[in-house]
Amino acid sequence: MSKPPSATEFQPYRGKDVTARDGVRTLWGRLSGRPLKPKMARMMTDVLPDLACVPDADGRVDLAALFGKEPERLWLEVGIGAGEHLAWQGTENPDVRLIGAEFFLNGVASAVRHLHDQNLSNVRILHGDGRVLVEGVPEASVERAFILHPDPWPKKRHWERRIIQPSMMDALARAIRPGGELRLATDHADYQPWMARIALAHPKFRWTAQCADDWRRRAQDWPQTRYEAKAVREGRRPLYLSLERVSD
Repeated sequence: MSKPPSATEFQPYRGKDVTARDGVRTLWGRLSGRPLKPKMARMMTDVLPDLACVPDADGRVDLAALFGKEPERLWLEVGIGAGEHLAWQGTENPDVRLIGAEFFLNGVASAVRHLHDQNLSNVRILHGDGRVLVEGVPEASVERAFILHPDPWPKKRHWERRIIQPSMMDALARAIRPGGELRLATDHADYQPWMARIALAHPKFRWTAQCADDWRRRAQDWPQTRYEAKAVREGRRPLYLSLERVSD
């Protein structure tokens, strides 16, 4: 039996500038975990090439080439974890085209397995930096974007690594069309005020909450992942934010 490919053979896409973006490194943390089992390795070598979103040399994402035609409805997910939420949304919304970004190798392999096992043809995956995806899609092309339970980087000296930053909100405002939606969530107590302060302060987004339950409970079309279920079991109450992209 041949030896499965090593993690070093699956390098994430980092964009043109691999060291810094707005003065901050783009990729932090582990790029891979346990060695991939043979089936997962096959997901990467045999299945992902047909599902892969790879920006061009200038970092642009050609949506027509990626999906066969320009999608009328496009959703993005930055940080897909194991791909459970991405696959659920793809199944429940067959008329939507989705792209998920994840740099952690094991998460990408798991997500590809979900898409393969469920025979989803409307979802693509970028193995790399989610910021590159948001910056690479055409302006005002995105109907909905998700950043759910990102790494909280709890130590103060690491806060610059958090993905929710003013520069990221600017990039999302460029990508999401007026009337589009941005969904954010975190179960980390210290990240919640950070996320809310930065997201709600952006002039291009309007918080749609009408009552406290709107940020305490997920929407019906917002499935719970295993990660979130674990957080709830451990006593961490998530914050859910839904923001509307306002007109220029």
